[in-house]
Amino acid sequence: MIYSVRGTLIHTTLSGAVVECAGVGYYCQTTVNTLRQLKTGTEVTLYTYLNVREDAMELFGFATTTELETFKTLISVSGVGPKAGLAILSQLTPEQVAMAIATDDVKTITKAQGIGKKIAQRIILELKDKLAKAAVSDPDFSAVSSGAAAAASGNVPKAVEALGVLGYTPAEVAPVLAAFDSSLPVEQLIAMTLRQMGRQ
Repeated sequence: MIYSVRGTLIHTTLSGAVVECAGVGYYCQTTVNTLRQLKTGTEVTLYTYLNVREDAMELFGFATTTELETFKTLISVSGVGPKAGLAILSQLTPEQVAMAIATDDVKTITKAQGIGKKIAQRIILELKDKLAKAAVSDPDFSAVSSGAAAAASGNVPKAVEALGVLGYTPAEVAPVLAAFDSSLPVEQLIAMTLRQMGRQ
């Protein structure tokens, strides 16, 4: 598995970037949000996902590990392929995706090109279901989750739930969130927590 590629960005397209590493150019399909952060001729690092099919091998690259993990979470949903994952993350940030799922916001997800209401509903349903199963199977998860929701004020409980969509347990994020002003917007709390945990 290729974890990442680092080298000189030698070319970009509307949906991808070519990173030259030791004389080899790796084409990574990516999102609009990642492309905005890249500049041709500079050294870049892309965190990658290799998709192997019968007829092709596709490399996907992302500017942050958060975007990569969100992509992998999205394509774990039945009927959601890499192209749909890229479309969603080209329209929304990982924080916005997590918030949309946590708040059942179908409309926000359907803003992505080619994503209809049925697919958006399936994404929310399946990922919320995974989150619920994690809470049932992990005693620490459910205990901290209910404790955080009861004790925390402001937007912290919403941030805990949204970060759960991105794969974090309340036990991991609660201590970090405790240091922030709970009245801050949920998306800001999520972004600050991810930065603090080294995922941005």
